Amino acid sequence: MSMLDEGPAPHERGPHGGGADDNAVGAPDEATVRKAVIASAMGNCIEWFDFGVFSAGVMTAIIGTVFFPAGDDGGAVLRSFAMIAAAFIARPFGGMFFGPLGDRIGRKRVLAMTIILMSGSTALIGVLPGYAQIGFAAPLLLLLVRLVQGFSAGGEYGGAATMIAEYAPTKRRGFFGSFLELGTLAGFALGAALVLGVNLALGDEAMHAWGWRIPFLIALPLGLVGLYVRSRIEDTPAFRNLERSGERARSPLKETLARHWRMIAMLISIVFLLNVADYTLLTFMPSYLTENLEVDATPAQLITIGVELIMIVVIVPLGALSDRIGRKPLLITSAVGFLLLSWPAFALMQTGDGLAVAGGYMIIGGLLVLMLAVIGATFPAMFPTRVRYGAFAIGYNVSTSLFGGTVAVLVGSLIKATGSNSIPAYYLMLAAAVALIPLIKLPETAGVPIEEAGEENAPEPVKAAA
Repeated sequence: MSMLDEGPAPHERGPHGGGADDNAVGAPDEATVRKAVIASAMGNCIEWFDFGVFSAGVMTAIIGTVFFPAGDDGGAVLRSFAMIAAAFIARPFGGMFFGPLGDRIGRKRVLAMTIILMSGSTALIGVLPGYAQIGFAAPLLLLLVRLVQGFSAGGEYGGAATMIAEYAPTKRRGFFGSFLELGTLAGFALGAALVLGVNLALGDEAMHAWGWRIPFLIALPLGLVGLYVRSRIEDTPAFRNLERSGERARSPLKETLARHWRMIAMLISIVFLLNVADYTLLTFMPSYLTENLEVDATPAQLITIGVELIMIVVIVPLGALSDRIGRKPLLITSAVGFLLLSWPAFALMQTGDGLAVAGGYMIIGGLLVLMLAVIGATFPAMFPTRVRYGAFAIGYNVSTSLFGGTVAVLVGSLIKATGSNSIPAYYLMLAAAVALIPLIKLPETAGVPIEEAGEENAPEPVKAAA
C-alpha cells in the first residue's frame, strides 16, 4: 500500500469535506506531494541558511566590525545581534501583506515572490561595502537589506507551512509537515558549516578581509533552485477547490482579524515559546558558547552542528509519531520539559567540561525538536482554508517579531548587565509557562482533514491505525 492509499481523501469530498463534487480537485499523487514538500521546505532552508551564516560565532564578530565603527569585541557581537533583530521589525508587515494575498491569489504565486526576495537580499549582503569604505551609510544599507529579508520572511513561513499541510494526506500530515522544519535545521546547519569551512580554508585574515562574503553569495543560486522547484507544482488542491467554489474571502485581512483573533492570540502565545527556544538555540548559542562560556570557536561550532544533525535525524520520525498519538502530547511534553530542564541544561554547560556543554546543549535541542516536528502540521490546521495563510502568517510573525528576533539582543544584554550566564534558562522557563495553558486548550487536529480543520464544526480527530 502506498503512503496515499488511505481511502477517500478530503479533496475528494468537495471543497468542505462534504458530499462528492465532480468538479473538485482530487488528492494529489505521491510524487506531487513530494515535490510540494521539497518546494516548500526550500524557502525555509534559505531563510535559516541566512541565520546560520549571520549568527555563526566568527561571523557575528566580523559583521559587527565590518559595518560599524571600531569598538570592543563584545559590542561588535551585540551590534550583529541587533541587525538580526532588525529584520524582525518588518516581519509582521510582511505577514499582513503576503498572508492575505496568498488567500486571494494563491499560495504558489506568493511563495515565488518571497523566495526571490529572501535569497536576493541575503546575497546582496555579500556585496555591500563596509564602514571603512562608505562610513555610516554601511550600517544603514545593511539595515535596509535586513528589513527586506524580514518583510519577505514574513510571508514565507506561513505560506510554506500552508502549502505542505494542504498537499499532505490527512493521515500523514505530521510526517510531511516535519520536513518544513527539517529545512530549517538543514539550512542553519549548512550555513554554519559553510562559515566554518570557509574560515578553516582561508584563515582568519582572509576571512575578515573578504572571505566572509562567500557564504552570503551562495544564497542566490540556492534561491534560484528553490524558485525552479516551486514553478514545477500547481497550487494546493484545497486552494483550487476554494477557488472553484467561489468562496475565497473578499477581504481576507478584515475577516482574519474580525473572526479569528482568539485563535491568533493563542498562536502568538505558543509561538512565544517556539521562538525563544528556536532563536536561543540557533542564533544566540553559538556566540554564547564562545563569548560567555569561553569555548574555542571551532569546538563550539562543531557542538552546534552536531546537535543540529541529531535533530535532523529524529525530526521526521517524531512528525510521523504525531500522526499516531497526536500533536498535543509532543507539544505539551516540550513545554513541560523547558519549564523543568532549562536551568539544569544551562548549569551543565556552565561547568566548562566539553561533554557537559554538549549534553546541556542536547537537552535544549531535544526539547525544541519535539515542537519543531509537529508545528508544520499543527499551526496551519488552527485556521480554515479561506483565511489560513493570512491568519497563520499574522499570528506567527507578530510573535516572532516580539519574541524571536529580540532573543539574542535581550538575553545578551541581560547577561552583560547582570553577569549571570543563566539568563537564557530563565527566559526559556518564562516562555514555557506562558505557552503551557494555550497548548493544553489547543484543539487536537491530527486525523482531521485539512479542508475541515479550523472550522467551527470540525470533526473529532481520528488516530491512524497501528
